[in-house]
Amino acid sequence: MSYDVENIVVGAGVIGLAIARELSKSDKDVLVLEKNSHFGEETSSRNSEVIHAGIYYAKDSQKARFCVEGKELLYQYCKNYSIPHNRLGKLIVASTNSELDILHNIDKKAKDNGVYDLKYLSADEAKEMEPALKCSGALLSPSTGIIDTHQYMLSLVGEIERHGSFIAYNAPFISAEPVPDGFIVKSHDTELKCRHVINAAGLAA
Repeated sequence: MSYDVENIVVGAGVIGLAIARELSKSDKDVLVLEKNSHFGEETSSRNSEVIHAGIYYAKDSQKARFCVEGKELLYQYCKNYSIPHNRLGKLIVASTNSELDILHNIDKKAKDNGVYDLKYLSADEAKEMEPALKCSGALLSPSTGIIDTHQYMLSLVGEIERHGSFIAYNAPFISAEPVPDGFIVKSHDTELKCRHVINAAGLAA
């Protein structure tokens, strides 16, 4: 079977762009279909822009594994491509003495997930970091950070195009009909034959 494009990725949010970049790097032929006029116009531009440490997810879950591994890969990407970010850390606070045991439980959960860098702080140590804070103690998570998601996505777009793949804007995904060895994907009045369809269409997909 001949193909118009080998891989179609549905959605030019941060996940779709990251997938398309990775495929493009491997010399895969990729077309990203995006219904909006720009990349990242929905969930990817409406979030807290936090790089999470991986503390709270269920033990042995994919979320925990991917978050712990992914945060380091993301920090390295930001460094390599000069993406604005800050590994500034965060404080998890016990407001009263009765909540100190909760901090121990959080630390145990973090260690179960492979997060070993949490540090206990006394009330005075926490107040030294944040003078307005009133607490009985805290955990410092030094690997929590923030990222400029727009610049990150812009970098992914540049990488996709540099590797010879394309993003089609104002191109909503309508349907994908399975055929032998692939799919026929419809967008507006256009039909494209492809080998693989990757659905990264976001919250309402």
